Amino acid sequence: MFLKKCSRTPGDVESLRRGSAADTSENSVDPEQHHWLPRRRCQNERVQHPELGAVETPSPEASVHHHCHYTPKCFLTVHKGGQGTTRSTPSRYGEEAWHEDTTRTTIRAENEVEAHREANNYKFGFRKWKGHVTEKPIEDRSDIIKELYSDLSVVKPQEGSVITFGNVIYVILFGWWISLIYFLICSVMFLTIIGAAYGKLCFRLALYFIWPFGKSIEKAGEVVRRSIAKPPKCEVIPEESDSSGNKDSAPLLMSSPFPVEIPVPEPAAGKTSNHWCRVSTYVWLLLGYPVLAVVHSLACVLSWLLVFTIPVAKMNARTMTIVLLMAPEDVQVHKLEKTAVCETRVILCCYRAFNVYCYKYSVQGINIIPLNLLPLVFITIIIGYTDCKHTFCSAETKFITAIISIIPLSYYIGMGIASISAQSNFAVGAVVNATFGSITEMTFYITALLQGHNAKTKCYEEIVKAALTGTLLGCILFVPGICMIIGGIKHREQRFNSRSAGVSSALLFISVGGVFAPTLFSKTFGDLVCESCTNVPGNSSVPFICRDCHYDTSTADPQLILSHIEPLVYTISVLLPAAYLIGLIFTLKTHSHIYDIHINDGHGGQDAQEGTSTTGDVTLGHLLAANTCINGSIVSNSHIATGHHVVHWSRTRALGVLIVATVLMACCADLSTENIKPILAHSSISLYFISVTVLAMVPELPEIVNGILFALQNNISLSLEVGSCIAVQVCMIQIPLLILFNAFYDVGFVLVFSDIHLWASIFSVILVNYIFMDGKCDYFQGTALVVVYLILLALYFFAPSPRSC
Repeated sequence: MFLKKCSRTPGDVESLRRGSAADTSENSVDPEQHHWLPRRRCQNERVQHPELGAVETPSPEASVHHHCHYTPKCFLTVHKGGQGTTRSTPSRYGEEAWHEDTTRTTIRAENEVEAHREANNYKFGFRKWKGHVTEKPIEDRSDIIKELYSDLSVVKPQEGSVITFGNVIYVILFGWWISLIYFLICSVMFLTIIGAAYGKLCFRLALYFIWPFGKSIEKAGEVVRRSIAKPPKCEVIPEESDSSGNKDSAPLLMSSPFPVEIPVPEPAAGKTSNHWCRVSTYVWLLLGYPVLAVVHSLACVLSWLLVFTIPVAKMNARTMTIVLLMAPEDVQVHKLEKTAVCETRVILCCYRAFNVYCYKYSVQGINIIPLNLLPLVFITIIIGYTDCKHTFCSAETKFITAIISIIPLSYYIGMGIASISAQSNFAVGAVVNATFGSITEMTFYITALLQGHNAKTKCYEEIVKAALTGTLLGCILFVPGICMIIGGIKHREQRFNSRSAGVSSALLFISVGGVFAPTLFSKTFGDLVCESCTNVPGNSSVPFICRDCHYDTSTADPQLILSHIEPLVYTISVLLPAAYLIGLIFTLKTHSHIYDIHINDGHGGQDAQEGTSTTGDVTLGHLLAANTCINGSIVSNSHIATGHHVVHWSRTRALGVLIVATVLMACCADLSTENIKPILAHSSISLYFISVTVLAMVPELPEIVNGILFALQNNISLSLEVGSCIAVQVCMIQIPLLILFNAFYDVGFVLVFSDIHLWASIFSVILVNYIFMDGKCDYFQGTALVVVYLILLALYFFAPSPRSC
């Protein structure tokens, strides 16, 4: 075992120490930046231990190097607006004054793939994704996460009382009827006489399941205990000298408890259970086990769907697959002692039925909530296309389930995009984001336009326009507003890069100006048409009253649309994507420094033994060209120390998920637009309100959750980019695609919006641009955005439905 020579200055040590302190969270912020200075040799220090006396301990630098050698990580460093600091590396853009007022934000990534995912979050036009795309070793996770993935087979020293609110809820929801069925099976097995042993087992399990907390189920003779003991004093283990003959040493102080496994003699090889040769076993498998298997399966499914009761699901699964198939005499139920000092491995042991952190549980990288909603997708599609006459479900029910089914599909599409982008180069990631990034919304819009074209009504076109406006308003008002509120409650004030936010604001102005230009054109050159006008003949003093007035271009000049508005729309549909492309080039290529994104390996100690100094900083522009975040030596050492990272979804699997999710999304969108007819005909709520809220924001729920998670980790820049990116894509990608679709297949889509959409969008863009000016935010500014959004929703709620509906 070799100890690296320390070759960093105290300033470097402080920088590395802060990077190491960031291990307590995925994304941590370092408010200061540090300079790499010439190296010099560090000296060891002597400290006084209360029991061992004066011992020689390694310098902080050596400790950091020792830590980095075993847990190398990849750090993503981002500069954000601040005061009183300077850049750590020279920049060729030094003439820009704003560069002198930046601070560095260091974001930790466990491996190269996660570093690419983090870097992609800061790329303009890329979908922001918070979740991991690789599997993190369970031993590197917190105790809370380890508890989530526990198989309920370890008895630990009991902390606190087992009488909790969640455990009482278990008795009400599951415990009483599971125990009752066990008592019934117990009676049946006793009546068979030959199955009396299993009757006794059912009696013991009936008492267990009415209150399983603080009890354990063990197999006789197979208990492994791990003693949690503290050594009487710290043991000093000196390290061996390195090959160069240096006398540097780094003792390890072992002052914390460590587990000692006490071996238990294994049963003899010839001593095996023979209960499978008994007649009573087959009586049990015929009369008792099937009923209990159904009971435990039902309890397992119900508790799994409730998410927060996943420990109950695990308990029922282990009982059904292990306990009920054992010999009855081998199953022992014991009450645990509160003073136990040993970790005992048993068959089943549960302390809590309810865990508030179960929403973080994932299977193969898929969060538990969208995983549980996946069966709803298939049920919705099957019933929706088979029950055409609404025999089993009403049209309203089908519409609601179809809308809800879009949520998990949007999640799977987002994870597929993030997985492919993190494992591919920039070109592939850009193509995937451009292709599938807007697939959720585009699927719904196109199916709605087709439904309206087939029904020969303009109502569906108004639904699409209202949904487009609702997405725009929600992403520039509600998403940043709710993120500012939640993030501002946890963090008093949050700062973001006002220069990058300014780019998004400028693109929003361009987008809104382009999208609503045909509307302004129609108001200027169209005729004001009213549905009904009243007047009292012969009485000139009574005013001339008209109702339902609007601008109509078709009655003013039959050639106005063909000769003026249609060419204007096609021109805008070309200019908006061109502006989006220029924004990509500006932010990702020529002016990538405005985001000040750096990939930092966070170590430097890996190359110390070779006499070299490695900073590991790579700007985003260089990252795009090199397609890497850490050098080869760090990658190899990371694999040695932490093992090869396992990607949840390979590129092939992610692409397959994207294709399947897109097909299912098209089916759900078709069902939602087909079954919205009764709501349009009988609902007293304005169609504008339904379109702006439900149809617009439900598909964006995964993005809203990602933005909130970013804000909670004090990364408000990404929270704001989540909303801005979607809003820009609505105007610069989705609307031009709809115009292109209408050009090839005429569904009557004309890019002319109603007045309420026009003024609401313009006002929202001006407001959010004002909020983004100073580069900092708090919960009050977020409250202002949310209140304005709610005011606009109230406006839509009380507005009358479109005339065509």
